[in-house]
Amino acid sequence: MTAVALARAPGVLFTRGSTLRSTLEYLERTLSPAERDAVLSRLTPAARTLVESAAVTDDVPYQVALDLWRSADVALAPKDPQWAEHAGAEAIRLRGMQLYSGLLLKPTPEDFLAQHISLFQRYYRPGDMKVAERAPGRATARLIGFEPGDTLFCRRLSGGWLAAIEIAGGREPVVHHARCVMEGDLFCEWEVRWK
Repeated sequence: MTAVALARAPGVLFTRGSTLRSTLEYLERTLSPAERDAVLSRLTPAARTLVESAAVTDDVPYQVALDLWRSADVALAPKDPQWAEHAGAEAIRLRGMQLYSGLLLKPTPEDFLAQHISLFQRYYRPGDMKVAERAPGRATARLIGFEPGDTLFCRRLSGGWLAAIEIAGGREPVVHHARCVMEGDLFCEWEVRWK
């Protein structure tokens, strides 16, 4: 299937090359070269080529990111059970700030949550992250129209939420993945609190 046909195929989920790049950068920082190579060697040749060559703004099949995260989990989970959260936070703090600082650098978390441009849609499609409830110092966000496929995605987003709220000036943020489709809920939902 050509890239154009794949991009139009119903039901195909996508992420940006920046997701793959930030994951690779995390692997390079936390693993030895041999361990990193072992992670990549568990991918199919086609997936490995995409992981190593995708530009940050390229649309790539989301399944490639899942395959990379699952392979990384084999190497990283024994060392750091919360590696996916740490990788998600680092992705927002480093690559996210390079690409989308205008969306992240807001005077307050409330301003970040109220903006009309979706940070989620800069990384994944289709779907969106919508604020379902908002009050001073807290919010509930719901994932709509995107199937995570693995709790690694949910954990990575939890870390991303933490970093985004910190960047927007929230002190001592706490993120709780309150509902998860991977655990039988109808949707994924995150509760976010800050001071």
